[in-house]
Amino acid sequence: MILVTGGAGFIGSNLTASLVERGATVSVCDRLRQAEKWRNLSKVELRDVVAPEQLQNWLHAHGKDVEAIVHLGAISSTTETDVDLIIDTNFRLSQLLWGWCTEHGKRLIYASSAATYGGAESGFADDDSVGGLAKLRPLNAYGWSKHLFDRWAARSAASGNRPPQWVGLKFFNVYGPNEYHKGGMQSVVAQKYALAAAGEPVTLFKSHREGVRDGGQLRDFVYVGDCVNVMLWLLEQPHINGIFNLGTGKARSFAELATALFAAVGRTPLLTYIDMPTDIRPNYQYFTEARMERLRTVGYGSPFASVEDGVREYVQRFLSRPDRYR
Repeated sequence: MILVTGGAGFIGSNLTASLVERGATVSVCDRLRQAEKWRNLSKVELRDVVAPEQLQNWLHAHGKDVEAIVHLGAISSTTETDVDLIIDTNFRLSQLLWGWCTEHGKRLIYASSAATYGGAESGFADDDSVGGLAKLRPLNAYGWSKHLFDRWAARSAASGNRPPQWVGLKFFNVYGPNEYHKGGMQSVVAQKYALAAAGEPVTLFKSHREGVRDGGQLRDFVYVGDCVNVMLWLLEQPHINGIFNLGTGKARSFAELATALFAAVGRTPLLTYIDMPTDIRPNYQYFTEARMERLRTVGYGSPFASVEDGVREYVQRFLSRPDRYR
């Protein structure tokens, strides 16, 4: 059995669906609350659904059946202001699962984030040494909480106190099906699809940095299906350990992303630009691009979808259909 924390969320539900399609037995730990998040799991057969506050008792009762934990559950909002809540959810729960996996000989794959790189003063190389991680300076509490655990995990692993397999994945800008519950944290593709499909203008932020054109802010946009493929591959490679970037390795602009969206719906691009809110300007990232050499070096060889191909699949297989869910 595979336990997926955050398994009803965006990336987690896509992984859960792929694991079930491959014949795996999967249990999910997540909060579904009162909205439509449950639909992310409505098409898959599950062994169990566990509330986070019940997880320790559940592991005591069912842990012998668990082969690996994929820990994707987190507060992922970069604008969350309750830092105590962020630490409890993103750091202490991760410590608990690391300790349990170490004690019981179970494998652990967990979600880190590209937000750990902050303003990228040290670049985007996924150096997972204790010294390499110490150079990073996250810009928000979410990124800091992920970085805090990365550093703790690296120190624990260096001392020999680690699960038989441990992998942290620094996800870059992921887009794809089942992100609809994320509200304002959805990708531009999901948020702007209806406008593009209707042939109406799509708004993007103006640039407030000299030398960067409006819509020219760059991100490493990675399709969720590619993220799932990497995690499935890692579950088949129990000898691989460490912290790795998970992006495409190619930065693309928001204008290019929106243009790909218009192409996917068969419309002429209509882009307009609005001022960026003043409260996000100080910490706004104008460039992210994953260095992917380390993941390639350990053997991952599959290609990553271009923005054009990934957006086309997202639109044609999901967003344009009455049932948008994976």
